[in-house]
Amino acid sequence: MAEDTVVRLREGVRAYRLVAGMWLRSTMAYRASFAMTAFGNFAATSFDFVAIMLMFSRVGRLGGWTLPEVAFLYGLSGLAFGLADLAIGSMDRLGRRVRDGTLDTLLVRPAPVLAQVAADKFALRRLGRVTQGALVLGWSLSRLDVDWTAAKLLLLPLTVVSGFGIFCAVFVAGAAFQFVAQDASEVQNAFTYGGTTLLQYPPTIFGRELVRGVTFVLPLAFVNWLPACYVLGRPYPLRLPEWVAFAPLPVAVVCCALAGLAWRAGLRTYRSTGS
Repeated sequence: MAEDTVVRLREGVRAYRLVAGMWLRSTMAYRASFAMTAFGNFAATSFDFVAIMLMFSRVGRLGGWTLPEVAFLYGLSGLAFGLADLAIGSMDRLGRRVRDGTLDTLLVRPAPVLAQVAADKFALRRLGRVTQGALVLGWSLSRLDVDWTAAKLLLLPLTVVSGFGIFCAVFVAGAAFQFVAQDASEVQNAFTYGGTTLLQYPPTIFGRELVRGVTFVLPLAFVNWLPACYVLGRPYPLRLPEWVAFAPLPVAVVCCALAGLAWRAGLRTYRSTGS
């Protein structure tokens, strides 16, 4: 059983690499166009942080958090989401393939469907969002007065990797839902793009019920809120124990496993258009 899983994983990685490589070569054939679209992506996502800076031009703190602290939240969520969007952001196109029947072409290929859908129209221009998130994170780290320990230093890359996994799981689960709803890309975007926008702000400005929902139901709080509270020495929302700051990685693993099950269930329900 474990050997079969490893073989399927290798096949998926190989298929993803081949499909993404094809789109990458197509993109780099027009390098000036790529540079302009990547810069446009960087500039467009930068407006989110500009809006936050405009808020702080009128107030000293937002929900008790300073600008560098909010920038720390922004950078962590922006970097994690940017990497997930770069890797499998094309999953929201699945509903269109289900409606027009073009998913059939992927089913007859000797490669995992999930890998093909994830790599479809791989857009390197999304590096602009990754770059912007990384720059904001770097700026915040240069302004924060943090008593750095080995645990806190280790937690930073762990948080980014875990956030990447959690957002990937949300992308896949949302795509699985489109097998049933067929026209639900905006619903999926509400949890992916909407989720990262939510996480750019401190949990103290939101209602307790919303914080509970993104902690225990859709665990987006593990992307940045909980680890950031540990790093910054702030009290955890909902009075959670301190060790939850180091729970993002197992949470991401569980989310990915559940998303994989949802994907298999959704794929089994697919019926071709017959055209």
